[in-house]
Amino acid sequence: MDIKVNEITKVYGTAENRVTALKPASMEIHKGDFISIMGPSGSGKSTLLHIISGLDSPTAGTVTYDRTDIHHGSDKELSAFRRRKIGFVFQQFHLLPVLTARENILMPLLLDKVRPDEGHLMQIAGFLGLQDRLSHLPHELSGGQQQRVAIARALIADPEVIFADEPTGNLDSKSGGEVMEMLCEIQKKLDKTLIVITHDKQLAGMAQRRFTIVDGKLREEAES
Repeated sequence: MDIKVNEITKVYGTAENRVTALKPASMEIHKGDFISIMGPSGSGKSTLLHIISGLDSPTAGTVTYDRTDIHHGSDKELSAFRRRKIGFVFQQFHLLPVLTARENILMPLLLDKVRPDEGHLMQIAGFLGLQDRLSHLPHELSGGQQQRVAIARALIADPEVIFADEPTGNLDSKSGGEVMEMLCEIQKKLDKTLIVITHDKQLAGMAQRRFTIVDGKLREEAES
C-alpha cells in the first residue's frame, strides 16, 4: 500500500489565536518503507503522524492510500480503515489495567467482531518473547514487556502500516533499544511499512529514509 501526502497543513484557532502547527508538507511512503521523522517537542511531528494515520484531519491537503483519500469518507469508515489497515504504537502503552496481556492484544479484533486466530497470536507472542506473559496483568509486567504487548496489539489485525509515536519515550535506554530492534525486525521479517516519530538521533538513524521537522516544516534528509 502506497501513501501519498500532498501539501497537508494544520491550523488551530482563528485571528489572534491562530496557530500553524504544520506548514504545507508532502511525502510519499511506499510499501515496505522504514521511515523516521525526527524533531524537537512542539515541532509538529506528532501532528503530522496523526494526520497521515487518520487520527486527525488536515486543515488543507490530502492523504491518499492507494489513491483513496482517507479523510473524504465518514468517521465510521475511517475508524474501520484504521482498525484493519493500520497499527499504532505510542509512548504511553494504553493497556487496560483489568485485562491480561492476551486480552489487551486481542482487543482490536474483538472491537471489529473478528474471531481471533490462536496460531497468529502465538506467532506474534513468540516473536516478541511474550509466550509466558500472556496471562499477566499490565502491572505484573515491566515497562519493556508492556510496550511489547502494545506492539503485539498493533500487529494482531495484520496491518499493512505501523505508526510508532515516540515508542521508546517511557523506557530506559536498554529496554528502549530492545523495543526499537524488535520494530526493525518486524518491519523486515513481516514486510510492514513502518513510520517512527522520535526526537532521538540514534533511533532515527536506524531508518532507511529519514525526515526532519522543525517549526512545522518537513524535509527529507539526503542519504549518507
